[in-house]
Amino acid sequence: MRAWTVDAQGLRLSEVPEPALRGGGVVVEVLAAHLPAYTNVVVSGGRGDLPKPLILGPLCIGRVTAVAPDVFHVAPGDLVVDTALLDAGDGDEILVGWVGLGASGGTARTDRMREVWRDGAFAEKALCAKETIVKLPGAENYPDPARLAFLPWLCVAAAGLHTAGPLAGRDVAVIGATGQMGGAAVLLALAEGAATVTAVGRNKVALDRLAELGPRVRTHQLIGDRATDAAAIGPVDVALDALGATPTADATMAAYDSLRVRGTLVLVGGVRQDLTIPYGEFMHRRLTLRGSWMSDDETVRTVWNLIRSGALDLSAVELLKVGLDDPESALDLAERTSGLSFVALVP
Repeated sequence: MRAWTVDAQGLRLSEVPEPALRGGGVVVEVLAAHLPAYTNVVVSGGRGDLPKPLILGPLCIGRVTAVAPDVFHVAPGDLVVDTALLDAGDGDEILVGWVGLGASGGTARTDRMREVWRDGAFAEKALCAKETIVKLPGAENYPDPARLAFLPWLCVAAAGLHTAGPLAGRDVAVIGATGQMGGAAVLLALAEGAATVTAVGRNKVALDRLAELGPRVRTHQLIGDRATDAAAIGPVDVALDALGATPTADATMAAYDSLRVRGTLVLVGGVRQDLTIPYGEFMHRRLTLRGSWMSDDETVRTVWNLIRSGALDLSAVELLKVGLDDPESALDLAERTSGLSFVALVP
């Protein structure tokens, strides 16, 4: 079969053997996989250690073609999402086919996990660990499976927002809303009944597109002054930070400043800065600071049910499809997407 492989020489399209079923495994025909905008950075080593050689790619929508004898929750013919998150407990987690280690930051056990479950989903077929597979009941009736490739990102955003409790009737801000994770969070907050969603970012074109989602969406283009940005963002009950790498933590701290009493700041992004939280103010305002990474199976099912019911309409997302033939062009296209635009690899 054809697959995108990464080795010491970089990324290329390769002919590789089809995956062989083994214990604890599920073989899927890959229907679509999201190409994150930062995939080029991952391949070049800018997002951490990528085990090589491997078939690249986390997260896909697939159709099950075979299951091992010890797999009972899915069967051939089922449409599923591969979350790529393999969790052995005690913080030992990996993202199969990708960079990213969980709370432990890497141990001898995660090294073994990456050896056994190394290859990802940017291929015609994938062998997935049963723990990373979640069934999507009724997905066979969804008109465009490629659009469902955005589902895993919606789930990561949902997992973060859910740490703050129910969203219905509350004011929510999404910092970094002009990125794909931020755009997903705006859609999710609207679908779950937020009173207002303030989309915050630097890309005015992406902000204007988010504003078109409806009257509950407010927008603010960051100016870089913490006090001014905070006043424009808030007051809000929940602020979710989905920013990528930033030179300062000012935008994140503006989100912190925008919170009402008993508000919650959730961190799901890629900011690599320390946050200075004033102890007394934090205590007296009764604030909550939460971190969130990836999502769990229950969140996947919740978000899928929102899509299946029509409460979350993916037609608002611009879908750009690419094939396996030209990895370099596909990744360049992905790098130019933001907000409610994304690239789906359709093998």
